[in-house]
Amino acid sequence: MFRAVIPARHASTRLPGKPLADLGGRPMIQHVHERVAAAGAAEVIVATDDERVARACTAFGAEVEMTSASHPSGTDRLAEVAARRGWAAGDIVVNVQGDEPLMPPSLVRQVASLLNADPGADVATLGTPIGTLEEFLDPAVVKVVRRADGRALYFSRAPIPWHRDDAPGGLGSQRNHQGAWRHLGLYAYRVGALQRLAAADPAPLELAERLEQLRALYLGMAIVVGETLESPGPGVDTPADLERVRRLLETRR
Repeated sequence: MFRAVIPARHASTRLPGKPLADLGGRPMIQHVHERVAAAGAAEVIVATDDERVARACTAFGAEVEMTSASHPSGTDRLAEVAARRGWAAGDIVVNVQGDEPLMPPSLVRQVASLLNADPGADVATLGTPIGTLEEFLDPAVVKVVRRADGRALYFSRAPIPWHRDDAPGGLGSQRNHQGAWRHLGLYAYRVGALQRLAAADPAPLELAERLEQLRALYLGMAIVVGETLESPGPGVDTPADLERVRRLLETRR
């Protein structure tokens, strides 16, 4: 059994009101909720600090938790919901961002199952092999390197693993992305680990890379990383992303 929480902020910098953006006559947050519900979660909760988002979610039948507006991340919003609901430390909760309207339900199930199958892990997440050099060199694409047992060694915006012999002229001359993995920002947490993460100060590596998952590694937590069972759909960060998703939904219809 697992639960799922969808953090949804109205005040997005690049796309204000993003959860309520229209996609085929329905708000984006409804698309996300439907996909998470289809994954078989015991509970699906939208966590927001905005009454407009809450009203929209209530209108289509979603369960909503109003959370503090001061949270710096969705993880903190998740931790507030878990504490308020009194979930046990060993319970599993999946964090699905509210800007993933094309998230395959299979991936939500997969990340929860991955954590459930590894009693020694605190967090589970997913990755997929990088297919192009452009993707490998893009700092907006987060890379992950794994241990032999599937646990995460490191996450970075830099191109890792770095093939030294294939880049004699430095960064711009790198031509080999073999073995590189892209990280998909979908997480399953044990509630105890989630609360520990939320209570800890940001780690130096986290601040340098602007990657919250590095706090977990810094604290010595075990993050198991599985390969995605199917390709994830694109998320929505910008107006251009929103138009792209609209076109994809129209094509699927």
